[in-house]
Amino acid sequence: MKNVKLRIAALVLIAALLLPSLMSAASLRYGSRGDDVVKVQKRLKQWGYYSGSVDGVFGSGTLAAVKSFQRKNGLTADGIVGPKTAAAMGITLGGSASPGTTTSNVYLLARVIYGEARGEPYKGQVAIGAVVLNRVKSPSFPNTIAGVIYQKGAFDAVSDGQINLAPDDTAVRAARDALNGWDPTGGCLFYYNPKTATSKWMLARPVLLRIGNHAFC
Repeated sequence: MKNVKLRIAALVLIAALLLPSLMSAASLRYGSRGDDVVKVQKRLKQWGYYSGSVDGVFGSGTLAAVKSFQRKNGLTADGIVGPKTAAAMGITLGGSASPGTTTSNVYLLARVIYGEARGEPYKGQVAIGAVVLNRVKSPSFPNTIAGVIYQKGAFDAVSDGQINLAPDDTAVRAARDALNGWDPTGGCLFYYNPKTATSKWMLARPVLLRIGNHAFC
């Protein structure tokens, strides 16, 4: 019995020692340091939330920027970069920036598809995802999915908060199809709804095709 108690005590001690490191690996918070903090700072600086140094130190400036990003995107503004906030930023904690087919990017792309094109034909939903990915490949736009989606003024769904709605299965499937290479637009970088668009610059662009309510150019 004594040996059993000693083993239990040892396990509790080990768990107590490991818990802080496990928690820090799963999330970033005030006081965190390292490459993951650098990734967060770069994203926040790119999108205009952060103006400090990209030094890998999660200080008060990074904390304020994270909270601002969270409030803007319908997340709990606790200043902690956990799985949900990291996914919204398009990054993976504990590793390198997420490539195009990671779960976080599928979900983020599905969110913009759902916010911009729910109710549209399935082909039209895939087309919205394709436009995002075409911008990622273009030197005229940010080179990540999150960077393209959160570029200031790029998508109405971000501006009006619909990006925060949970996507349905159709939007998720459309995101995967777009990421797997289906581009119904043939390389288009822009689209708009002729019934609601007001931008003279956008309306003056030559329309290459129409799918549902959207014109692609």
